[in-house]
Amino acid sequence: MKNFKKIITGLVVLFALSCSDDILENDPVSSFSAQGFYQTSADAQAGVYGIYDAVQSTFRVNFSYWGEGRADAVNTNHSGDPLALQQNTLSKTITSARWNNIYETISRANYAIKYIPEVFETESEFSLQLIAQARALRALSYFYAVRVWGDVPLITEPYESVEQEFFIEKTNKDEVLNQVIADLIFASENCRETFSGEDTRILFTQGAANALLTHVYMWQKDYENAIASAEEVLDNNLYSLVSIDDWSKIFTSGYSNESIFEIGYDETQTNGLRTLYAVGSDSDYFPSESFRDAFEDNDLRKNLIYDTTKENPKKIWKFFGEGFNDESPEPSSNNIVLLRLADIILLKAEAHNKLNEVDEAIRLLNLIRTRAGIEALSETEAIDMYGDVESAILHERLIELSFEGHRWFDLVRTGKAIEVMNPINGLSDEANLVWPLHEDALNKNPKLVQNPFYN
Repeated sequence: MKNFKKIITGLVVLFALSCSDDILENDPVSSFSAQGFYQTSADAQAGVYGIYDAVQSTFRVNFSYWGEGRADAVNTNHSGDPLALQQNTLSKTITSARWNNIYETISRANYAIKYIPEVFETESEFSLQLIAQARALRALSYFYAVRVWGDVPLITEPYESVEQEFFIEKTNKDEVLNQVIADLIFASENCRETFSGEDTRILFTQGAANALLTHVYMWQKDYENAIASAEEVLDNNLYSLVSIDDWSKIFTSGYSNESIFEIGYDETQTNGLRTLYAVGSDSDYFPSESFRDAFEDNDLRKNLIYDTTKENPKKIWKFFGEGFNDESPEPSSNNIVLLRLADIILLKAEAHNKLNEVDEAIRLLNLIRTRAGIEALSETEAIDMYGDVESAILHERLIELSFEGHRWFDLVRTGKAIEVMNPINGLSDEANLVWPLHEDALNKNPKLVQNPFYN
């Protein structure tokens, strides 16, 4: 049993909460005003667990729709969001254009951040680390919001009175990211270094905050700070690369030494991994031909990622193990690994290369390559094979982090989305890189303006 306590909370002002020994088991028993709920330290902890619950809902399928669906590693035979994302025919009615769950997470975080200090007579390490987790989860939510929609409403206070402004305009994405960084710096200083057992991988720690900071700095092209935050992760003895023999266990079992932050699920709180990738002929996504052709000879990961026994494979078994053959469309209880060490190593390699520190970039790149059984590259060999060192690193991210929700963001972040996707689906306008705002958000908030490409 995953040692992850869960509390269910309700919408905006009402919380339906129940304390249980397992955060992944829920049995809502009553409703409370958020203002009245925070009375004891146990309430404060329960409120933070409620934020994790909202994160589970946010990412159960969207980690893939947002991070993989518009990129080149997947194909689909499904209608709805998978087809719209692949063909770049996004509209204001597609499911992945909804930000409801993201703002539910932010709302719960805002309540916790405001009311936890009032629970404790004096500031304590415990109160600070609870607030730090809430701020980290708010930062995670806003970082995805900016990468998906661009400018978004920035809300940092809970809604508690009719006298407050209910309709909020969009905030410039740079200002939102400034808040994200402030939250993550606070989290990196005040989150716990570690928890007992498996909780270290599914609750926000200092290491997880630094890993997410690395992503944010890379998105901002702040390479020096990205390197500094990445070094905090690499120097943390909680994290180490697993051997290739245990590589699949990162995803099939979870809680590996390579894992930095996972979203925890179980038989009650499930996600869409099976229907996204593993139902075979009826999954949302299967590996594209260009992805299958991207592997170098002798790459030991290939057979661990997709069904190589088929000429036209339809099954991605990275998350369930080589040979996985369960055609059930039932939801999955596997954790979703959102941040792991190989990801941060490759981001750090990319940052060093941007600063013309090529030797260090190559060294880090080769840590991941040699684990996979492929030969280490020199700078010259990287250029000969991939055109430049950056492309060699991005190619390694394509393979190593395949289907984990990074590819689309990597293409956008590095300015390669149009170059890669134009021949596939005609993507040609930078204004098209963000999603449209969903029609429900536009109808409910008259101050919101649709993203220009979709007007």
